[in-house]
Amino acid sequence: MNPLAAELNTVLDGSSTGRLLSSLGRRFFFPRGIIAQSDEAKQLAPVKNATIGMAFHHGQPLILSAIHDSMPTLTAKEAVSYAPTAGVGEVCTAWKDFMVKKTPSMNPGDVTLPVAVPGITAGISYMADLFLDENTTIIASDPCWDNYSLVFTERRGAKLRGVPFFGTGSCLDLAAIGKAIREEAKTGSVRIIFNFPNNPAGYSPTRAEADALIDIIREAAQGGADVLAICDDAYFGLFYEDDIYRESLFGRLASLHEKVLAVKIDGPTKEDYVWGLRVAFLTFGSVGLKPEHQEALNKKLLGVIRSSVSCANTPAQHLILKVLSDPRTAGEKKANYELLRGRYRAVRAFIAGNPAHPKLSPMPFNSGYFMSFRCNGIDAEALRKKLLADHGIGTIALGSGILRIAFAALEEEQIPEIYGIIYRTAYKL
Repeated sequence: MNPLAAELNTVLDGSSTGRLLSSLGRRFFFPRGIIAQSDEAKQLAPVKNATIGMAFHHGQPLILSAIHDSMPTLTAKEAVSYAPTAGVGEVCTAWKDFMVKKTPSMNPGDVTLPVAVPGITAGISYMADLFLDENTTIIASDPCWDNYSLVFTERRGAKLRGVPFFGTGSCLDLAAIGKAIREEAKTGSVRIIFNFPNNPAGYSPTRAEADALIDIIREAAQGGADVLAICDDAYFGLFYEDDIYRESLFGRLASLHEKVLAVKIDGPTKEDYVWGLRVAFLTFGSVGLKPEHQEALNKKLLGVIRSSVSCANTPAQHLILKVLSDPRTAGEKKANYELLRGRYRAVRAFIAGNPAHPKLSPMPFNSGYFMSFRCNGIDAEALRKKLLADHGIGTIALGSGILRIAFAALEEEQIPEIYGIIYRTAYKL
C-alpha cells in the first residue's frame, strides 16, 4: 500500500468512517505529484510557474476566438483553465452557503466544504469506490434509478438490496425500510442511499416520515452499527405538496450520531435547469468527523477524482457561480417551479377524474420530475412499445411491472390527452 494511503488510514482508523471504507477506499490517497506541486507553485511562484500543462500569454491562458466569443461573460481563465481537483474554491464555498440556506437544520461545522464532481452520477460512483466492496450490501428503494445497479453492482460487485419503500400504499413503507436497516445493522454496518424526490416514483417524505427515517437511523447507530447514509438530492426543491419535508435528510443525518457518516450529492443539474453542464457537489457530514478526519477523507476523495477525471468542468463551475449571484435567478426558478407544479397538478387532476383503472395503479408521488404506474396483469415493456409505435408517446418501462412518465417534460395542455391514451392503451392490452 502506498505510504500516503497508509498515513490517511492511520488518521481514520478507529472512526466510523475508517470502518466503512472499502478495500479500494483504503488504497486511495491524493498524490503529492503534479497537482499538489502546481497548487504550491500558484501560491509561491505566480509569475514563473512552469508546473501545469497549460499555455499562457501575458499571464492569461491561450484561448481560441470561437470559444471566447461563445462565452462572453467568462474570462479566459474561467473558460479554459484546469480547475483544482476539489473544484473552484469560490464556487464550492458559495454552494455550501446555498446548502445551509436551503437546509436550516444543517450545522455548518459538522459538514465539509463541498467538492466539485462531474455530475451526480460521478459522485455516486466515487462513493461506491470508497465504501463498497464485492458482496457489500447497500439498501436502495425498489424500484430505483437503474444506474444504481450499474454503479453499485456491475462496477463494484456490491449487493443492491432493493426495499419496497412505497409498498402498495400511498406513502413510505416505513416498516419495510426499518426492517431492512435493522437486519443490516446486525452485521455491524448499514449502507443506504436515499433519493428524494425519488426517481422513478416522484415521492418525497412528509415531515412525519422524515422524523421516522431519522429515528430508524439513530436506532441503528445507537445499537452499535456504523451507518453510511447517502443522500442523492438530484431533484431537491421540487416539492408540490404542503406536508412534504422541505429539507434534505442530510442536514439532520450529519449531526445525528458519531457512528453516522452522511453524504450529500447534489448540484444544479435539475435545481437550476442545467442538465448538460455536468457539475455537482459532494459533501460529507458527521459529528464523528474531526478536522483531521475531514481532511483525510477529502484527500481520499480527491484521489478518486484525480485517478478518474482529474477535475470537474471549469466553465460550468463559474457559470453556476454566476447563477447563484444573479438577482434574476430566484424569480426565474420560482416561475419554472410553478410551471412544473402546474404539470404535476394536471396529472393529479387526471388521475382523480379517472380512478380505479384495472391495469394501472399510480405509485405515490408528490414531487420531482416523474410519476410511475404499477402495471397489473400487463407487461410494462409491451405497453411502452405499444405507446411508442402506435401513438408516438415515449415512456420508460422499468422491468415488467413499472411504467415511468416524466410529466416535467410534457406541456400542461398535453397531459390529459397523453394520459388518456396511456389509460386506453393499457386497458386494451
